[in-house]
Amino acid sequence: MSVEAAGKAGGSVAQISRRAREAARPLAGLDRSHKDQALAAVAAGLRESGADLIAANEQDLARAQQNGLPASMQDRLQLSQQRIEELAAAVEEIMGLEDPVGRVLQGRTLPNGLRLSQVAVPLGVLGAIYEARPNVTVDIAALAIKSGNAAILRGGSAAQATNEMLLSIIGRALATTSVPVDAVQSIDAFGREGATELMTTRGSVDVLIPRGGRDLIQHVVRNSVVPVIETGEGNVHIFIDATANPQQAAEIVLNAKIQRPSVCNAAETLLIHAGAQDAGPQVLTTLHQAGVVLHLDPRAKAWFGEAEHQGADVTEVTGEHYATEFNDLELAVGVVDSLDEAIEHIRTHSTAHTEAIVTDSVANAETFIAEVDAAAVIVNASTRFVDGGEFGLGAEVGISTQKMHARGPMGMAALATTKWIIRGEGQIRE
Repeated sequence: MSVEAAGKAGGSVAQISRRAREAARPLAGLDRSHKDQALAAVAAGLRESGADLIAANEQDLARAQQNGLPASMQDRLQLSQQRIEELAAAVEEIMGLEDPVGRVLQGRTLPNGLRLSQVAVPLGVLGAIYEARPNVTVDIAALAIKSGNAAILRGGSAAQATNEMLLSIIGRALATTSVPVDAVQSIDAFGREGATELMTTRGSVDVLIPRGGRDLIQHVVRNSVVPVIETGEGNVHIFIDATANPQQAAEIVLNAKIQRPSVCNAAETLLIHAGAQDAGPQVLTTLHQAGVVLHLDPRAKAWFGEAEHQGADVTEVTGEHYATEFNDLELAVGVVDSLDEAIEHIRTHSTAHTEAIVTDSVANAETFIAEVDAAAVIVNASTRFVDGGEFGLGAEVGISTQKMHARGPMGMAALATTKWIIRGEGQIRE
């Protein structure tokens, strides 16, 4: 659809933003039962329209293949009947969560008799800009509705047909409920120009949340005049300590790398203590057998050579590898002489998303926790657990890597701000 046609269909980006602002007002005042009824209608609509969704998604996948979209992005783009069921189930899980709106965070009576309380309220209007991820369309819409916020979505051209179908399903569902249909809108028809315009709608849009690769996130951070919550980029490290159990280390690293390599919580760099001479070769062999391309430093390569596994899928690691979020079956590997060296490497290359240690030393685990600065720090478990659904948040808007009010997987609580309420009986300040 051209920008001109989009204008006839739904107005300009500014008009969409104004409609979202108007929808946010009554939505903020709805009680939990009305919002949950809307979510139930959305979940039912997803299930009922599964065949139409898959047909639309196949159009996007065919175009993605023609355009040479990377396999990792095609994986994020693809919907199946199982993934549609998972989307519907996630919406229903959000229904089961407590409503964050109206929660009293603190309260007290001042010496002058004023009764003071701090209450959670919706942010207002959320703008989300993301790439080739139909699940994000549903996650953000559901979380926004439950937390009393309106949402304006820009899902990218790669998922255009799928997102159009999803927005149609959501719109039809909301039309049968008390939630305004304009509570969830899309500006996909306006393309990149629309996304750029959305970044200037300060006053209509309260916060922008970019979710995708580094280029997308940094473009929004640099160009938006609307406040931005920075999310997503995951140059995730796992450090295998000298005390690590070799079998446990191999299982954790393998899961973190191959369970779904295209996502931001997959491991991208493996650091191995020089003293982990049992764990190191075992982990590398396990990864190689699973089809992971290994970028090794000289000491790791020597271990690998001793295991008699060399080939074209083993290369020498470079500084660029250490700075790369591969989103694929590739891994940068380095050997370090100490925990301090591992922590310093992470400080240099981390995107502050998720960092993990595999160790049998309580002292080393506590040092790692204390000194590694990231949204999530893991001891003896896969990095793939850093996810809103796994954390019991129902879903996530994204994984925040900044240090404002939201950090880590952003569920409904991250979509609320606070209001101070003061109740008096005629008090005046002297």
